[in-house]
Amino acid sequence: MIDPSAIIHPDAKLAPDVQVGPWTIIGPGVEIDEGTVIASHVVLKGPTKIGKHNRIFQFSSIGEDTPDLKYKGEPTRLVIGDHNVIREGVTIHRGTVQDRSETTLGNHNLLMAYVHVGHDSVIGNHCILVNNAALAGHVHIGDWAILSGFTLVHQFCKIGAHSFSGMGSAIGKDVPAYVMVTGSPAEAKNINAEGLRRRGFTKDDIALLTKAYKIIYRRGLTLDEALAELNPLAATSPALQVLIDSLNASTRGIVR
Repeated sequence: MIDPSAIIHPDAKLAPDVQVGPWTIIGPGVEIDEGTVIASHVVLKGPTKIGKHNRIFQFSSIGEDTPDLKYKGEPTRLVIGDHNVIREGVTIHRGTVQDRSETTLGNHNLLMAYVHVGHDSVIGNHCILVNNAALAGHVHIGDWAILSGFTLVHQFCKIGAHSFSGMGSAIGKDVPAYVMVTGSPAEAKNINAEGLRRRGFTKDDIALLTKAYKIIYRRGLTLDEALAELNPLAATSPALQVLIDSLNASTRGIVR
């Protein structure tokens, strides 16, 4: 299960069935749970905890120190959940004590080739980050979000659940839940209706979210004015409440 050319520090903790390919290096403070497969030429540094049934492909660097200049070698962590696929050349850095001291990747995510996840970022569940998408530090990504290839996300931005970015988007503000954005700088285009249909949202929910989008983006309202109209509509729609919550959580202002 472990290639004889792999270098594994005696303080690393691997479940008995973990597979490790040739010339992979696993440092101290790394914990890997059952069913996880590590390809060749991977570097894993700790403190890093990796859950069950993940696949990490060749030339990835997982759990490295951040190059952020405020990082001075303090003990910080990376935590990766279960059933993630981390493709070739992905880089994921640990956190900083100025924030959460932890970078977090949830469950059932796909990080395609050369994706970068910066320090203290939080990625939810069922997200897809396409080739060369890059997150600066302190970025939060909601469940089921998709970032297309070469998407760039500024530090401290929040990307809402079920949102979608087009190829080459440069995101400098928060993206509300369900919203599609594209461009450099990124601009809101519409509700991610096709993605919602694929995930089983009802026609009524999609219609209400489309109406909410128009209230936010098509009538020239301030965000507070839009929220005042949306709040009464949320009583019968948990889906709309997710959108409202993402608007209330914004700290950088929303993509317009």
